[in-house]
Amino acid sequence: MASDPVKDLADEPVDHRFKGLPPDAQAAGLTVGRLAAERRPLYTGGFTTPVLTLDADALEHNLTALGTYAARHSLAFAPHGKTCMAPQLFQRQLDHGAWGITVAMPHQARVCRAFGIRRIFLANELVDAPALRWVADELAADPGFRFVCYVDSVRGVELMDAALHDHGAATVDVVLELGAGAEGRTGLRTDAECQAVADAVAASPSLRLAGVAGYEATMPGADADSVRAWLRRLTALAADLDKRGRFTGTGLDEVIVSAGGSEWFDAVAEVFAEIPELSLPVLPLLRSGAYVSHDHGWYSGLTPFNRLPEEGGLLPAFRLWTQVVSRPTPAQAFVNAGKRDIAYDLGLPEVLTVRSARDGVERAASGIRVSKLSDQHAWIETDADATALEVGDWVSLGMAHPCTIFEKWPLIPVVESDGTVGDYVRTFF
Repeated sequence: MASDPVKDLADEPVDHRFKGLPPDAQAAGLTVGRLAAERRPLYTGGFTTPVLTLDADALEHNLTALGTYAARHSLAFAPHGKTCMAPQLFQRQLDHGAWGITVAMPHQARVCRAFGIRRIFLANELVDAPALRWVADELAADPGFRFVCYVDSVRGVELMDAALHDHGAATVDVVLELGAGAEGRTGLRTDAECQAVADAVAASPSLRLAGVAGYEATMPGADADSVRAWLRRLTALAADLDKRGRFTGTGLDEVIVSAGGSEWFDAVAEVFAEIPELSLPVLPLLRSGAYVSHDHGWYSGLTPFNRLPEEGGLLPAFRLWTQVVSRPTPAQAFVNAGKRDIAYDLGLPEVLTVRSARDGVERAASGIRVSKLSDQHAWIETDADATALEVGDWVSLGMAHPCTIFEKWPLIPVVESDGTVGDYVRTFF
């Protein structure tokens, strides 16, 4: 029987590579799977601080919420895997109806392939010659593998074609990336540029134009009106290319029209429902990724579910458990986690709860806040009437931006509602 690489992750030894795990598990020679089977309690099972955890119920809730939303709005879904880089979560996203996985870099695509992902959307122009030849080899070796990447320049087409020239028979599918606004990130800005790149792709024996795509969240000053206007420009570009015959006679089964981060997927659903009939079926592809864990403080304020509560909602799944290691003054404390453990690019963490080392009772935090981060410490300010805080207490933090949370933790305990750890999520950054 063929090995399952996702299930095989349970056979990894628990050792020094993984922060926060019980030291005695390594001493006993436990694998990740055997440690999970012990269902140890987080607070008394030997875990050391700091330790990042995922809430099992919140994780399942979020996976279901976006899977249901995409299905309800007839959207295909390729969540951005660079958020978590966790093959176990990729598999669960696919189990919840995802079409495939989106990545940003060649290494991420290689991780996906190593764990059996059959459809990969690379949301970047790929001009690295060794990576392109690897893609071509994967396509040639596996007729069931689908790969798509951006293209946003004639020069990019030239580089891709040069890398793939005489390298097997595989053709690489590309989608035109339409830039989101004149001062957005990557992508084509004008209709003339779009047509020039489409012409270059048509002339390339190594590439095939498969559709159009972009990312609306990079638009400066984005609001509902400007995002919808840009999305309509994107769908109009697909229709115009179709009228020019860019998709017919190429062997395509469908035309990809793709957009959607975690801030505007409601606008994507609305505008993509208006896509006119083309000469081929349309694959309306949503790529939101941060939903899988959600967060405290950033996406919690931006998710479209705030505007559409009847459509569902998301729950923050992360908690970073730290410990008070110094209480030098009544107004100050230090916990043992800092920039190497905490996401801080979109704001300082929020203090959620305090678990007393004296009685084991967890209390909501009041009058306690993070004021600064060092490499290995968070600086805590405490008000006079704050929740009691002593050396040895565990303090849980909520953080913003899942993309920079997952990357700091190679193995993350998943905590059940009864406080036991029943699984571990492995990341590959």
